[in-house]
Amino acid sequence: LYHVGDLMIDFERRLVKVKDQDVHLTQIEYKLVSLLAQNAGRVLTYDYIINEIWGPYAASNNQILRGNMAHISRKLAEPQYIYTEIGVGYRMREE
Repeated sequence: LYHVGDLMIDFERRLVKVKDQDVHLTQIEYKLVSLLAQNAGRVLTYDYIINEIWGPYAASNNQILRGNMAHISRKLAEPQYIYTEIGVGYRMREE
């Protein structure tokens, strides 16, 4: 389990909840949230995230990543969980 503030991620059951309400994520969004939560506190670069989620042959253009992160932020309804490190990547708040 990853738990910080009102956010809870149950990796075994593939559940994401905010304030005990289920958050419905697409498969890619869930992979992104899981990757960030499993590396909470560490800044993951755009290139690293793209390689982990879409594979080594994905375009290095980070527009698709930024679009997915914007959707995730809206769905979590709290910007306090995932931080953007401008020009570098993203970091999930530590437990």
